[in-house]
Amino acid sequence: MRKELFHNVYKKDDKLYTKGGKFEEWNPHKSKPASAIMNGLKNFPVKKGMRILYLGAAHGTTISHFSDIVENDGRIYAVEVSGKIIDKLVEKAGKSSNIVPLLEDAKFPENYGWIGKVDLVYEDIAQRDQTTILKKNKVFLKKGGLIAIALKAKAIDSVRDIKEIYKEAVKELSEDFEIIETIDLEPYEHDHLFIVGRLK
Repeated sequence: MRKELFHNVYKKDDKLYTKGGKFEEWNPHKSKPASAIMNGLKNFPVKKGMRILYLGAAHGTTISHFSDIVENDGRIYAVEVSGKIIDKLVEKAGKSSNIVPLLEDAKFPENYGWIGKVDLVYEDIAQRDQTTILKKNKVFLKKGGLIAIALKAKAIDSVRDIKEIYKEAVKELSEDFEIIETIDLEPYEHDHLFIVGRLK
């Protein structure tokens, strides 16, 4: 029997699933939020009915699971900068009514300001300035809105100590957000820290 961990998120025999029309396996080796849940994340920020701004949407692997969780009342604005990659995302979005693909650069949130306010900004962007990008996009958050970031340390600095990079990033994000939980993603994802916070 599958055990429900969060809304439409289930675990059975050390495997994770989301439930949309059917149960879909959620691979922690291919999705950072799944890694965080498998490592004991308590404050999973994605909930039914949420409006989410997703930065770094890529092919839409994680987004398809978020889509299952937020259901038809929710909406996911999926920002991806690569024109080559977004075709796959558009294909995935065509199978769901709650995903809106956006070919945009997350460094310039003014270009998609029309989306309005959201409940959660989620970021998975492997760039040196990934924390700055997240802070720029806080303008979309409702009062008390949530953030989550899959921080990639080696993208920030490939030489420095990982724990130092994590500490600095958390400190920087703490200027704008109350940090709720942090969780290391080893062994599923190397050099990644999953951070959940709330707009101050």
